[in-house]
Amino acid sequence: MDALHHWTFWATALLIVATPGTGAIYTLAAGLSQGPRAGVWAAFASTLGILPHIAAALTGLAALLHASAVAFSAVKWLGVAYLLYMAWGMFTDTGTLRVTSDAPRKPALRVLADGIALNLLNPKLSIFFVAFLPQFVGVDAEAPLVDMAALSLAFMALTFAVFAVYGAVAGWLREKVIERPGVMGWLRRSFAAGFGLLAVKLAAAEA
Repeated sequence: MDALHHWTFWATALLIVATPGTGAIYTLAAGLSQGPRAGVWAAFASTLGILPHIAAALTGLAALLHASAVAFSAVKWLGVAYLLYMAWGMFTDTGTLRVTSDAPRKPALRVLADGIALNLLNPKLSIFFVAFLPQFVGVDAEAPLVDMAALSLAFMALTFAVFAVYGAVAGWLREKVIERPGVMGWLRRSFAAGFGLLAVKLAAAEA
């Protein structure tokens, strides 16, 4: 597997992972609202959420999703609805990611469920992996699917590492901002706007 030893794969993957998106915003919000442990759980959930998309890319399901406008739209609008649900919960301060000192602790399973759902309901991820992974598989590869699987696992490991840092740092900062109502209000509105913008971006996506 030459790609795993080539800096271009890791540099490209790191740029993609580090760019703020649904998983990163969810991980930061979980860390700030629930603490470092929840931030790391959110990172794990966001990583698990891309696994079905990688499986779809490896099995060719992503191609079918790309070809079927009805299937793509169905998954897309479910994702839009879920992102808007998260945005509304943050904006009204009534959701499970409340950034307040008395916010109830969210069970780890709920953190996992929300994180997985956010990425699972984004059909663009499947198509992204179809376009991204083959670039780093040699045309003379003896087992291209095995190579793509190895690249996928490396991408997932990098995703978890970066997001875990996001979540842990956000959790550490929680105590520093929890007593500042102005900062907390700004963070809450920022996360709500972030989820809302991601919903708009996903709504405008085409297969």
